[in-house]
Amino acid sequence: MSQLKEAILSVTSSGDKAFIPYIMAGDGGLEKLKPTILKLQQLGVTAIEVGIPFTDPVADGPTIERAGERALASGTNLRKVIDTLTSFADDITVPLVAMTYLNPILAYGVEKFAADANLAGIRGLIIPDMPLEESEIVHPSLSNAGISLVQLVSLTSTPERMARLTKSSEGFIYAVTVNGITGARSSFANELVEHFNKIQSYTDTPVLAGFGISTSNHVKDFGSFCSGVIVGSKIVDSLVNDDWATIEALVCASKVAAVK
Repeated sequence: MSQLKEAILSVTSSGDKAFIPYIMAGDGGLEKLKPTILKLQQLGVTAIEVGIPFTDPVADGPTIERAGERALASGTNLRKVIDTLTSFADDITVPLVAMTYLNPILAYGVEKFAADANLAGIRGLIIPDMPLEESEIVHPSLSNAGISLVQLVSLTSTPERMARLTKSSEGFIYAVTVNGITGARSSFANELVEHFNKIQSYTDTPVLAGFGISTSNHVKDFGSFCSGVIVGSKIVDSLVNDDWATIEALVCASKVAAVK
């Protein structure tokens, strides 16, 4: 079992729900990366999704896109993120999940990226612009390095494609909760419970909800029918405003006492 999946199952087996915050590496400068990761893991998050800024972020909404622009303006790139994470890898106790696009990995070199990412503490990888059919470009190298390749399942995925994506996804299934890009939402489609039940019927891998989740009530609501949540834009905004109270409240909402 992968380290990422094991970390999630360790949380859910106790009755809690997995909570994965998304952060943009380099937003505010790469020197903020270490204290941010150490504080998040101190709050009890299950894993941390680390976004790599990219010039053509097709899946990102305005909040994360602006964070990426700030990070790029500060000189952040994939190599610098890997180097920074490696510099304090011994202090990282939760799995890191990198979210980046295919071009930076190809430019880095797939095999070298996988080896260096492993040393940096990265245990999972999300590549939103890489179709399942192209995943063999990176999968063998990632597998050798112990890095799980996480697949996204959308609301429009057909049953046939849903079956293929869930079979291929490692660590967890990233179930997208809205049609569109990332960003806070005030409401979600009524048929989400049925959609999540259908995804879970194809796999025993944990299913986590992502996109649009921004409040403690969202965390509790989704926690009632899936294994956990990924929160992005709200975390990014809170970090910009140094609002750790909001982040702590979101993490607490994933705990068993809050979900019941």
